[in-house]
Amino acid sequence: MLSYQHGFHAGNFADLHKHLTLALLLESLNRKPKSWSYLETHSGRGRYDLRDAQAAKTGEYLEGIAKLWAINADNALGRYLDLVRGLNEGELQTYPGSPLIAAEMAREADKIHLMELHPQEVQELKRNFRQYAQVGVHHRDGYEGVLSMLPPKPNRGLVLIDPAYEVKTEYMQVADFLPKALRVWGNGSFAIWYPVLGANRHEDMIKAIVKNCPDAAILRSEKHVSAPAERGMFGSGMLIVNPPWQLDQQLAELVPSLLEKLAVADGKAELTWLREPA
Repeated sequence: MLSYQHGFHAGNFADLHKHLTLALLLESLNRKPKSWSYLETHSGRGRYDLRDAQAAKTGEYLEGIAKLWAINADNALGRYLDLVRGLNEGELQTYPGSPLIAAEMAREADKIHLMELHPQEVQELKRNFRQYAQVGVHHRDGYEGVLSMLPPKPNRGLVLIDPAYEVKTEYMQVADFLPKALRVWGNGSFAIWYPVLGANRHEDMIKAIVKNCPDAAILRSEKHVSAPAERGMFGSGMLIVNPPWQLDQQLAELVPSLLEKLAVADGKAELTWLREPA
């Protein structure tokens, strides 16, 4: 689908969950000197102006990144917030999408490949990453594009899968993609974001991934900001396939802390190993 534009939702509670998890994964890669590859299936424009009409229309960032803007913390959440603040000049105006977080955390020899099919978004993506020498922007289907580049060089790293889930079939597209990707890049890590909605379509996707990826360790993190509702997204999920060591411990500490700092009354954090490492 080519109607979705993330600018309406940039910086909301789900972005905080997704991007904190991404920052943890990239920090893990950076602990070793060996270079890494980062690939993304649905990149959007990578950088979002919170003063524009899209962000103003929904105001979702006001219940997300705006609540954390002045918080200082001596942990990975603090480092993620420092990265966001470093892209602004004293006042919250810009929110980094996952491509910009990856580019800011990358080292000189690391490689980034960003897929985006939406014609308007990919033009903005190209414009936003002209100054990043290690970033390649590709106007193509994300699943096909990423698969064509696996295994990547350097041969360690991460794929982020973050579709809009506008139509029901997108859930099973993700489930179909994972085993294909693992067959050619079994040592790669894969992070899948999904919305938590009343219809619970993500559950069928997760069951299919667990069944069809029998050799992979799979960690599930969810963050709920309200009680289950029939309409609207009330939670955010991250499924991490082949997660790095100690990611579970980090998420167990940081996601509840994130909910506390967002002052969510009915929030809860859940962390589950669907298949533990061998």
